[in-house]
This record gives sequence, structure tokens and C-alpha cells, in this order.
Amino acid sequence: MTERHIIRPSEANTRDVFEYALLRVVPRIERGEQINAGVLVYCRARSYVGARTHLDEARLLALDPDADVAGIRAALGAVEGVCAGGEAAGQAGLDDAGRRFRWLIAPRSTAVQPGPVHTGLTLDPAAEAERLLDLLVR
Repeated sequence: MTERHIIRPSEANTRDVFEYALLRVVPRIERGEQINAGVLVYCRARSYVGARTHLDEARLLALDPDADVAGIRAALGAVEGVCAGGEAAGQAGLDDAGRRFRWLIAPRSTAVQPGPVHTGLTLDPAAEAERLLDLLVR
């Protein structure tokens, strides 16, 4: 177990439960091949929902040379927009953070799909999103 996984008694009351899911790009549904392209993070205690994305075009095009890169980038940007909330994100953007997260992790058969939900403890959900992006996507 690494040092970052040890919770000291002084930290136990300051960490909050969070949930996260990977965003996967599946350029050809029938083949089932995928690449990780982002992460969604939700922390109920802090009313936080956020997404960080990174599309590796070379990996995507290796799976499907005809992939709609611009369309996939737009879909990933839309996820980030829903997380940010507000009227620009449409109807879902006006919901609370929890409802937006649940809407975004609902199964779908599109090129950008959410993976399973995992949980953890964090001091800072936004920093956790960056950490997970570096660890699982880049």
C-alpha cells in the first residue's frame, strides 16, 4: 500500500466520498474496441460534478481510420458542458450535480460511452478528476 492510500485519523473527517466513471470512445460499436478519453467525477458532499477529457487522436485513428474525430471531440465537450451546468448545457445542465452525473453515466450505444462507476475518498474532487485523468487516460 502506498503512502497516498493511508488515511490518518486527522484526515478521516476531511475526506469525502466521491464516485467516478471513465468516458470511453468506441469508434466502431460492432468491434467493441475502445480507448479511454475522459473521466467523470461526482462528490455529493460538495455538490461537485466535473469531467476532464483527453482524446488521443493517434490511438483513435489506429482503431478506426475513418473515425469522426470532430464529432467525438464535440461529444466529449458536451459532457464537460453538462458538468459545468447552466442554460448552455440544455435541460440536463439545469439539474443538480447528482442528477447530471446520473444522466451522464446512463448506458448508451454511441461513440462516447461511460464505464462502470467506482468510488473513493478525496480531499478535493476537482484535483481528483485531474489525478484520474493522468492515471487512467493520458
